[in-house]
Amino acid sequence: MSVGTRSTQGVPEACAGGPAELGLDPDQLPDGLVVADAQGRVICFNAAAARITALPAEEALGQRLEKALPLEDLEGRRWWQLTDPYGGLAIRRRQPERNLLLPGGREVLVAAQYVRTEPTGPVHRVVVTLRDTEARRRTERSHAELIATVAHELRSPLTSVKGFTATLLAKWERFTDDQKRLMLETVDADADRVTRLIAELLDISRIDSGRLEVRRQPVDIGAAVGRHIQAYVAAGLAADRFLLRLEQPLPALWADPDKIDQVLSNLLENAVRHGEGTVTIDITPTASPREGEDTGTSVTVSDEGPGIPEESMNRVFTRFWRGSKRGGTGLGLYIVKGIVEAHGGTITVGRGPQGGAEFRFTLPVSAPAYLS
Repeated sequence: MSVGTRSTQGVPEACAGGPAELGLDPDQLPDGLVVADAQGRVICFNAAAARITALPAEEALGQRLEKALPLEDLEGRRWWQLTDPYGGLAIRRRQPERNLLLPGGREVLVAAQYVRTEPTGPVHRVVVTLRDTEARRRTERSHAELIATVAHELRSPLTSVKGFTATLLAKWERFTDDQKRLMLETVDADADRVTRLIAELLDISRIDSGRLEVRRQPVDIGAAVGRHIQAYVAAGLAADRFLLRLEQPLPALWADPDKIDQVLSNLLENAVRHGEGTVTIDITPTASPREGEDTGTSVTVSDEGPGIPEESMNRVFTRFWRGSKRGGTGLGLYIVKGIVEAHGGTITVGRGPQGGAEFRFTLPVSAPAYLS
């Protein structure tokens, strides 16, 4: 007999027809499981149910279901009186999952199944599942944080756009051409910032739902890195701030060029903004992360700054993680990881040879099937 179960009322097995028939201990189930017999007495109360309800299994067994699980809905009504599993509609077979309250106001997710020996016969078993709402709360908190972050990030550029456009419309003749150009350039930059944020939100939505599309084309990864370096140099950074090292020959890489550009942009921006000294980019052939392929391409971006604290490394690719310097949405590296994994690749973070942060992502060759 499984722990937390017992035979009553002539029932040969506490969870007969359920986990016990499969040789599975109910205590191995991740969710709470409570089973009541035809008389409404609890005959199965697994370890997860005991944990969620804070009621020891030995106290629950043999009790009436409504006493072992004194559930109320969110309006304070007693759930078992409302649903009446033993005396309600003879055609009813289940109660869909809903939020209910345990004594003390603790919220749980509860679903019930009514087992009948005949289609409209009396209830033979009531099987109840319990789930803690903590995982759902974490998801809701994450969504709330995302909304708050987006609202904050949108407010600044939109305030700037509104302020400058209103000023120009009201006092156009009072400004010189240079002043007008400066204001319009600021508006243009802030509009780009809003566009990038919206693109990040769309990427997160696609990553979370598994719908991030990868349109593979031949990609010259060395040239792609070179373009990003040239853009930084054109913006005023010293050319010797960057060191690009390519190990030849590199395997032909098929990937989504726009998304690979996004990955490179995020990693290089992190190195420039949060790191110090020389930003080194190493591109090398390596073993493919995908089974069945021999070769892949590895890109390592490292700097000479203080690096990432050891205790933070396991959170780098989560939403809203930011380094020691505030700024940005904290979504970039989460998106980077999603893009790399959508390509079948892997990404890691560690400490570089000079002590700074080191990000390394590896992509499979991933040539289309018709070229294999």
